Amino acid sequence: MVESITKPIISATEPDWSREKPSKWWEPSRQLLKSLRNYQKWQKQGGIVGYILCRWNVLEHRFWTVVTGTDIPLNCQIEGGLVLPHPNGVVIHPEASIGPNCLIFQQVTIVTGVKIGGHVDIGTGAKIIRSVTIGDHALVGANAVVICDVPAGATAVGIPAKIIEKKSES
Repeated sequence: MVESITKPIISATEPDWSREKPSKWWEPSRQLLKSLRNYQKWQKQGGIVGYILCRWNVLEHRFWTVVTGTDIPLNCQIEGGLVLPHPNGVVIHPEASIGPNCLIFQQVTIVTGVKIGGHVDIGTGAKIIRSVTIGDHALVGANAVVICDVPAGATAVGIPAKIIEKKSES
């Protein structure tokens, strides 16, 4: 009897917050995201308590930014469930938007105006250097230089990136 192996389906619309939750103290990428989320929460809350906790989260964010070697600003637009397995060298412009449950490897650069859909995987060293839209469940290959839109479910590879449509499963 043959068992089929199925991958869990990751949503492109509903964030899976457990992907970001630190399970121990020394998880730099998750601690960085935690400080960012807490800053945004307390900034929205306002008041004297919000002001004080915002300042604390700025300090935490600066610490984890140095530890991880990233440039992810506090006012960026990142939906929940982001995974940064190796955050070193990741640069995200504050005016770029990233959908839920994305995966970004090291040395990735994302410039202003980029719109990344849900459950997008971005490989090591990829550069998204124009205001483009990347659709849900898309893949960006390692070291790809993306200068055009990537449709949902497609893969972008190469310099400059070429689009490989998703193959139909038989």
